[in-house]
Amino acid sequence: MSRLCITPIATPRSPSLDSRDATVIARELGARGVRFERWDASVPLSAAATQADILAAYAADVARLQATGPYSSCDVVRLAPDPADPEATRARAAAARAKFLAEHTHAEDEVRFFVEGAGLFYLRLGADICMVLCQQGDLLSVPAGTRHWFDMGTAPRFCAIRLFGNPDGWVAAFTGDDIATRFPTFDELAA
Repeated sequence: MSRLCITPIATPRSPSLDSRDATVIARELGARGVRFERWDASVPLSAAATQADILAAYAADVARLQATGPYSSCDVVRLAPDPADPEATRARAAAARAKFLAEHTHAEDEVRFFVEGAGLFYLRLGADICMVLCQQGDLLSVPAGTRHWFDMGTAPRFCAIRLFGNPDGWVAAFTGDDIATRFPTFDELAA
């Protein structure tokens, strides 16, 4: 279930709001300029589904998103355990997690539609951090320039369609701030 925890930066483990109600989440984030919606993401994906397969399965949703902004390109990020090669899975997950855990910004909106699994966005908005646990069916659009980071946990399992205006895709400007080390992890909040 989706979850929003709003926590003052000064007290990272004392949320002023903790809600699993999608209406509350959308209202609170919307008031801060962040788009959050619940969409249908019920197309079953095989473990062997390629990026093309996933984009084809959600082509109508991608087209609907592209109609709302300057999103000329899209891709799919998917991480899941591989029982055939658990060591490679752990190494791949650890490298991806380390990259996204560092606070950064983007020159364009960061748009994600979760079609499988879950991930946790941390948005620095004023004096607060909004921790947004996104699950299958969640659409999140983080405005350009927003300081944020993402945690997929120690055993990631998620698939998100990402939309970009920049044909180069995901391009981050890292802030160098270690703020992410002070907040609860995905594994703590998703439990």
